[in-house]
Amino acid sequence: MYEDAWYNAFVPAAPARPEFSHKRRVSMLQQPQEGLPADVQVPELSSQVVDPPNERDELPIASLRRRAQSYSDFHDASQAHLKSGILRDRSQVKRKSRQRRRSQVVSDETEGASEDGEDLSDELLDASHAKYQLYLDQLSSSRGHLDSLLDDTTSNIDLLSTLAASFKAVETQTATFQERCESLLAEQRRIATLADDIGQNLQYYNYLDPITRRLNAPGAGHLARGDEFSTMLSQLDHCLDYMQTHPDQKEATAYGSRYKLLLTRGLTLIRVNFTNTLREISSDVSKRIADRQLNDTTMPALLYAKFRVGAPELKKLALEIQKRAAPPMDAEPGAQGEYQSLVNELHQSYSAARGRLIVPLVRRKMAEISALPNTSKDLIAFARSSISYFRGLCLDEYDLWHEWFEGDDGLYDFLETMCEPLFDYLRPRTIHETQLPKLCEVCNLIQVRYMEDQDDDSDPDEPHRLDFSRLIQQALYDAQTRLVFLAQGVVRDDIEKYKPKAEDIDYPAKVKAIPLSGTKSKAPPLSGKKNATSSPKTPVPKAPTIVDEDGVDAFDLQWRYNSDVTYQSWFPTLKKAIWLLSRIYRLVNSSVFDDLAHDIVHQTTLSLHRASQQIASKTSTIDAQLFLLKQLLTLKQQIVTFDIEFVTHQVDVDFSSITNTFYELRSRGGLFNPRNLVRLVGSGLMPGVVENMLDAKAELDARLRTVINDFTSDAAAKMTPAVASEVDTSKADFAGGKSVRATRVTIEKEIPVLRNKLDQYLDDTRTKETLVGAVQDQALATYEDFFERYTSRAKANGTASVSKKGKGREDDVWDPDTFADWMVEVFGVSRVGIGEDEDGVSTRGTSLSPVMSRSGKSLMSGSV
Repeated sequence: MYEDAWYNAFVPAAPARPEFSHKRRVSMLQQPQEGLPADVQVPELSSQVVDPPNERDELPIASLRRRAQSYSDFHDASQAHLKSGILRDRSQVKRKSRQRRRSQVVSDETEGASEDGEDLSDELLDASHAKYQLYLDQLSSSRGHLDSLLDDTTSNIDLLSTLAASFKAVETQTATFQERCESLLAEQRRIATLADDIGQNLQYYNYLDPITRRLNAPGAGHLARGDEFSTMLSQLDHCLDYMQTHPDQKEATAYGSRYKLLLTRGLTLIRVNFTNTLREISSDVSKRIADRQLNDTTMPALLYAKFRVGAPELKKLALEIQKRAAPPMDAEPGAQGEYQSLVNELHQSYSAARGRLIVPLVRRKMAEISALPNTSKDLIAFARSSISYFRGLCLDEYDLWHEWFEGDDGLYDFLETMCEPLFDYLRPRTIHETQLPKLCEVCNLIQVRYMEDQDDDSDPDEPHRLDFSRLIQQALYDAQTRLVFLAQGVVRDDIEKYKPKAEDIDYPAKVKAIPLSGTKSKAPPLSGKKNATSSPKTPVPKAPTIVDEDGVDAFDLQWRYNSDVTYQSWFPTLKKAIWLLSRIYRLVNSSVFDDLAHDIVHQTTLSLHRASQQIASKTSTIDAQLFLLKQLLTLKQQIVTFDIEFVTHQVDVDFSSITNTFYELRSRGGLFNPRNLVRLVGSGLMPGVVENMLDAKAELDARLRTVINDFTSDAAAKMTPAVASEVDTSKADFAGGKSVRATRVTIEKEIPVLRNKLDQYLDDTRTKETLVGAVQDQALATYEDFFERYTSRAKANGTASVSKKGKGREDDVWDPDTFADWMVEVFGVSRVGIGEDEDGVSTRGTSLSPVMSRSGKSLMSGSV
């Protein structure tokens, strides 16, 4: 493995071997030593271990050294070689010494003849020192040999050190080589992984060229029907997603744009194919319709069966666009997808194709329906027939739509276009209709039958279901608008501007001619005892009473005017108001109904007040008050169940501040001075906006409280004129006893008259007894005021004649308690009217119960 330089010094060089073309690379241990440091170079071993021999010396005997078998055997081999060399050198020295002596002897013998005895001593001396000389020579030779051995040993040690350093260098180089190999393997693995990743990522770039060639090839429009077209679009979606999620790649933006164009191209091919197919089907159907007459049986088969043949395949193509038209998850509300325009084009193409086929047939059908005898003049029959026909048509179109498209986007726009002939025929008739009951019936028909249409055999969990109310909403809106317009006309003409006839305000003659409901009791006036008998009373209506004035009409039999005597006593404006509210209730929007109901109640209240004023001018005040009380109570009872939100907002502009200022400026003469006008504007003098909250219910209650207070005050004043506040008790000739006695006589005389009036106008016992009790309290309050004035004057004069409770005489002035006990017996107010019915059950809060104060003011409770 290693080069042995020292071995070649003792072994003759081998004959030169022929060179071959292929040479083995020189080992690192055999590299030239010129590049090695001086301390690492291998020293050249001496070629001789003894003194150079003479020319006559014989060549050393060649011997073969034992080659070291391993690094550990190197020392033994070298020692054996040194020993053999020393023995061989010793034998050679001895042999040379003998030869030298022999040669010396020969030379001495040859030269002895010429030399004399002088040399003999030298020879003898040399002969005596021969062995010493030989030993000296041997020592010199041994010394030289040992020096050479030391040099060889030093060289060998240096060689061994060099070999050890070489071994370490080899080990270091081997470790470095191993590390480089491992790094190369890791790099190989990294490059292999990178190659795999590049190949995986490169596939999203490799789709570009083949897809581009396919979509731009001639006849590419036929590819949309192929099975591989959906797969190609899916690949484009994946490529686009990859480009969007890896924007850091160098060509991602460019490839993303090109893939986007290819996807748009593919979807456009679907749209073109879809439109062309739809146009072909529509043209075929149109040609067949034009070529022959179709009956009711063959027409649906042609209009619907023909369109159902290729619908599944086209629906699959349209679904490819619909899936990509959905807006992204992070889109703003109301934002549309990128390809929504293509979906809209599909819907428009379908709607146009179906419209060209269906709309002419629908218009022809509407003309036939409008020409029928029962629908030509009757709005209700026409609305029922035409809406039913369109509902069936919309159901068929709804089913066909879902065979072509997924979802309801664009469906109702198409169906609204199909329903335009219905509105074109129904709207003019609705606008020209002048009978409010017919409009009410139309609204009721649409709301009940079509707005809340629930088929009994339909599955509530069915995902696809036609919302026909969305389509018929426009017809209902037209009918409601016309209904509100007619209702406002009724309020204006029949309530607000109503002029009462003579028989309408002929009171009390009219109430005498109309008997009250129920059987009138013949018993004497009710006493205050609980077991006293009471006259039958009519219960307060709990539901709105519907009255009609349009005569006997087959349409209006359900709502026509009831000829019962209960309604004959109603004032015409009251009957018209209740009739109108009952008509439009739940037929119009709640907010619209509330505004209209407020106006109706307000105008009815004003008309009743005007009628009471006319009655008061013709007959008497008490008749006018009872008339107004009766009508207002009836109005209040009837509107309870209409659920009217009476509070309405009324915004007015107040110019009072401006008018006052202008009047002031005109009086001063500076009205047309520009400085004054600019100063007014700069000071903020502008019209004020006043927002009022109008409540018809509160207005009605206020009117009711007022008429009750007026009635009780007037009735009590009519009974107590002798003790009224106008009577001067300070006169010397004033007789208090006579005034009290006259008051008692008047009360006893007026009570039957009062009850008779109440019986003529009112038929509710609680109401009548409450009013009698209120008059009693008001009369008692008047007497208490008189008693206080009288006693104060009598105490001042010392001439008072006042009877005590239970001891008063007829000509004395009674104290208030005695007078009150007497009034209770005379008035005979039943406890039924005060707070209990005949069975003793409390009825407070449900009847008319005014609270009378001691000052004579009648205050109505919140139950009125």
